[in-house]
Amino acid sequence: MSFWKNYFAAHAGEYLRFRPSYPRRLFEILAGWSPGLRLAWDCGTGNGQAALALAERFERVVATDASPEQIAQATPHPRIDYRVASAEDGGLADSSVDLVTVAQAAHWFDLDRFYAEVRRVARPRAVIALWCYTLLEIDPAIDSLIERFYFDVVAPYWPKERVHVEREYRDLPFPFEEIAPPSVAMEAEWNLAELLGYVDTWSPVRIFREQRGSEPLDELADPVARAWGEPTRVRRVRFPLRFRVGRVA
Repeated sequence: MSFWKNYFAAHAGEYLRFRPSYPRRLFEILAGWSPGLRLAWDCGTGNGQAALALAERFERVVATDASPEQIAQATPHPRIDYRVASAEDGGLADSSVDLVTVAQAAHWFDLDRFYAEVRRVARPRAVIALWCYTLLEIDPAIDSLIERFYFDVVAPYWPKERVHVEREYRDLPFPFEEIAPPSVAMEAEWNLAELLGYVDTWSPVRIFREQRGSEPLDELADPVARAWGEPTRVRRVRFPLRFRVGRVA
């Protein structure tokens, strides 16, 4: 993948610590749609959050990512085979996979080549599920501050591929028999430090800091602290998930 940029290597540990987990119900639904439970491929696995949930339901999971630093942060599991590999060449056997999942990563792929790889490795009627999430929801006062930071402060530093996430993957080509997606969201219970730690994992925050030599979070931390109240107060954080789900013929 000559075009691929490893935006996530420098803060792979922070991804593991601060990124929310996907709901277990999502994987129950996907497993129920799959033609079998022998093998799932979690492509662009990052630190393996989705792979761990898949391993509760599938006999074997192959979890691949192009970033060695992300794979190094993954939690070992006896049914998960973690591999450093591109989305376009996952190294799986022909006609072997029941379910392909891509969590918050499809916008980085060469989709024509990835979809060709999916068709090669998929069993008949295998399921492919891509999903993403955009801005979190806490309460209107805090949400508006995060939106201002996103659109007015760090927006120029988002990689161009981010536009596909903002459009909730609706504009991505998806040449499969589509399935009506599940209605699920990630939820977390965070204090103020955890919220700011999550925002610090955004790639444009790091790029802003490197290019301008100043701290972009200064634009967010004080206003959010005032809206949050006691810093140790725990608030519910919600991330609606947006999907493209289909069957491979």
